[in-house]
Amino acid sequence: GNVSFSCLEPQVVPVTFLSSSSYLALPGTSGQDEVFVSFQFRTWNKEGLLLSSKLHQSSGGFLLYLSDGRVKINLHKTGRVLSDIAAGAGLNNGQWHSVLLSVKRNRISIRVDNDVTSSAHASIPFQIYSGDVFYFGGCPSSGNISECNISFGGFQGCMRLISIGNKAVDMISVQQNGFGNFSDLQIDLCGITDRCLPNYCEHGGECSQSWNSFHCNCANTGYKGATCHYPIYEQSCEAYKHRGNTSGFYNIDSDGSGPLGPFLVYCNMTDATWTIIQHNSTNLTRVKSANRDNPHTVFFKYSASLDQLQATINLADHCEQELAYYCKKSRLLDKSDGMPLSWWIGRTNETHTYWGGSLPAVQKCACGLEGSCIDSQHYCNCDADGDEWTNDTGFLSYKDHLPVTEIVITDTDRPNSEAAYKLGPLLCRGDRTFWNSASFNTETSYLHFPTFHGELSADVSFFFKTTASAGVFLENLGIQDFIRIELHSPSEVVFSFDVGNGPSEVIVQSRNSLNDNQWHYVKAERNVKEASLQIDQLPQRSHSAPPDGHIRLQLNSQLFVGGTASRQKGFLGCIRSLQLNGMALDLEERAKITPGVEPGCPGHCSSYGNLCRNGGKCREKYSGFSCDCTFSAYAGPFCKKGKHISAYFWTGTSVTYNFQEYYTLAKNSSSHASSFYADMTLTREAITFAFRTTRTPSLLLYVSSFYKEYLSVILTRNGDLQIRYKLDSHQDPDVFSIGFKNMADGQLQHVKINREEEMLFVEVNQNERMKFILSSGTEFNAIKSLTLGKILENSDVDEETMKANSQGFIGCLSSVQFNHIAPLKAALHHSSSAPVIVKGRFTESKCGTLTGADSTSSETTHSFADHSGPIDEGKPLANAIRSDSAIIGGVIAVVIFILLCITAIAIRIYKKKGIYSKNEAKGSENEDSAESALKSELSMQNTASENQKEYFF
Repeated sequence: GNVSFSCLEPQVVPVTFLSSSSYLALPGTSGQDEVFVSFQFRTWNKEGLLLSSKLHQSSGGFLLYLSDGRVKINLHKTGRVLSDIAAGAGLNNGQWHSVLLSVKRNRISIRVDNDVTSSAHASIPFQIYSGDVFYFGGCPSSGNISECNISFGGFQGCMRLISIGNKAVDMISVQQNGFGNFSDLQIDLCGITDRCLPNYCEHGGECSQSWNSFHCNCANTGYKGATCHYPIYEQSCEAYKHRGNTSGFYNIDSDGSGPLGPFLVYCNMTDATWTIIQHNSTNLTRVKSANRDNPHTVFFKYSASLDQLQATINLADHCEQELAYYCKKSRLLDKSDGMPLSWWIGRTNETHTYWGGSLPAVQKCACGLEGSCIDSQHYCNCDADGDEWTNDTGFLSYKDHLPVTEIVITDTDRPNSEAAYKLGPLLCRGDRTFWNSASFNTETSYLHFPTFHGELSADVSFFFKTTASAGVFLENLGIQDFIRIELHSPSEVVFSFDVGNGPSEVIVQSRNSLNDNQWHYVKAERNVKEASLQIDQLPQRSHSAPPDGHIRLQLNSQLFVGGTASRQKGFLGCIRSLQLNGMALDLEERAKITPGVEPGCPGHCSSYGNLCRNGGKCREKYSGFSCDCTFSAYAGPFCKKGKHISAYFWTGTSVTYNFQEYYTLAKNSSSHASSFYADMTLTREAITFAFRTTRTPSLLLYVSSFYKEYLSVILTRNGDLQIRYKLDSHQDPDVFSIGFKNMADGQLQHVKINREEEMLFVEVNQNERMKFILSSGTEFNAIKSLTLGKILENSDVDEETMKANSQGFIGCLSSVQFNHIAPLKAALHHSSSAPVIVKGRFTESKCGTLTGADSTSSETTHSFADHSGPIDEGKPLANAIRSDSAIIGGVIAVVIFILLCITAIAIRIYKKKGIYSKNEAKGSENEDSAESALKSELSMQNTASENQKEYFF
């Protein structure tokens, strides 16, 4: 029959709308009672006009457009929107999508991708008749076509298979000007570009694009920036610490902007900052019935990958991991053949036979190195093969072998043979790159390192300090490309670069001078989208990448640090913690062999001393600084952690903290006294303390002045708290009484006193804050000393204060702080170096943390030595009889006490043996609680040996 051996496909002629001003105008049949238009489109833009037309013989029309990736139709007439419906979703994904628009009589409908579920319909209140022109993609710029003037602009993308009134449009005829007209179109080609292939979003960032550019969504990646290149987390706990953070859980990114992602660790912020990384098996685990044919093997999984762990270990100054091996007839080494019976495997999958506290490759335990093993013929306690529990425990600290990933045990299948092990978390201390620094002493000296050549992105970060007004921090050159960061003026840093399309600059200006010899932070980044520069906490400045530049950097010279190959003015000052794309450069090692450059930089306290709080003093270290909390009431790495220090005061006890000695001030000066004490004049005080006593009246705290001004805090005879301020030597003191309860009731009382000029605020036992107003003045001039307990020097104080001082204070004082001064801490812990004088009996106590009942006994023990009186010499015989009776009574008491002790010892031995036998009987029933069972057994073993000693005694 009539067969043709070919398939005639309809010719598909796409058309590209190149800009927002592109449009295609096609004629329609005017006055028809229906409008039927279909087409396919493809775009990356969320917004854009697809189709518009003016209705026949009316002032209205319709717009078919993209809004937020959905197709919407807007039907309007005489300024009123009569219908606004939407269909489809996510249509800006770069794929082809079909649209069918049908308007017939008073009903309008849209269908997307021939999907009934992606359809929308609406009824309108009047009859529609088609216009004579359909505009696709936009409208002509000339003429009054108001219905095209919409805020989101024209369509950028491709269209094909356009049909009007069920008749396909011949785009070749349009191209040949057969009918219709157009502007800025590309016919017979879809020129859309996939800007997310290849994907330049790093670290798992999601790429999306518009017609002109792409965008990276960095949410939940741990990175930021135009291409998700720069990490949002610090590289180490050390870096968090020097931002002022305290102990807690933090995400760290050990390789910075490198390929490894962030992970969660615990940062223990002590004087040495520890990074703690946990694994999945931290409990004490017992092992039985294991031999070489059937070994017990355990694998440890950490909260980070091995690559992340390696980066963390490499960054640290020191790492360690505690490994405890308990044994009972379970050896680590078979001495007969020299083969290990148990071993562990480290990060590099190598087998290791040395144990905690020992050194690599010696096949010993800690006791073997120290010569303290229980059997001197062996190098591990467990190799003695004894019938009782012993252990080999210590820290593994060779960084290249850490962390422990596997333990294998093979010697627990003999009678009465058993072992147990416990592996602690990985602990790492310090950050060897954070303080790595170099000092550049001449303008011609520099260090050089490998280049950025071939990198997709380049990020540089470092700290600098200088007194120079200009200088080049670093420079990297190619045949045409270059990158340079320089201090252009005392308050301006410039990041300049050329990636094949001409030089560009990003400039950051600071209101303050940057050559103030303080540490300042610089971060610069160049990627395929933009270049950015940030200085300290100033807003980041960025410029879009110029078009037609190199995607990858073409830099073939060395990276010069502190100077330039072109011999421009070099940098004078210090640079530290220099990192390129997350890799730390070892400035100190290069500086050791480079003339004009010295390793290390002093003066960290000038920049970081403000982190030491509450009177803590910054102390310089070679690598960084530390906070000395000696004279602060607080502890911790930044003197911010509260520490309760309590002391018991006996009759006559006096603790005096001297703020400033008169003669020290006046010795070399002849000016007026007020100049001596200008720095010791206070307009505000913050005082906190706690006390416990049953004695009234009592002096709690007294602050004196060289000008006969003073502050005293006392308990009156009826137990009221009274605050007495005398800030004018010519007036009587201001007196404020708090008398809602008797505060000498033996309970711990907490007091807070804050003065701000004439306003005084008092809080007792965390009750409502009370407010008072001083009338005697606002300045506490030339303060001299603070006294706790009893005033021993001559003082010009009021009568009530003198009464309270007559017996001073007897009881407990705790957590005393005057502004940033901690007098109890100074007296108890630093009496040799602090300006503090202690008179009388004064002992540290826990009385500030005990309950009232618990503290009674500790407070009543003072009375025996304080109330001895004269002996009545008129009755010597009676006294002698009393003395003899006392001796006899004492002997009887001692004999009774010894008998009671012997009885108690016998009972204890009997009970302990009973407990031991019961525990042995229950051993098999408690295998599921291995750790508690082993601890119990070890305890009983120790108890048995203790009982033997007690029985012998």
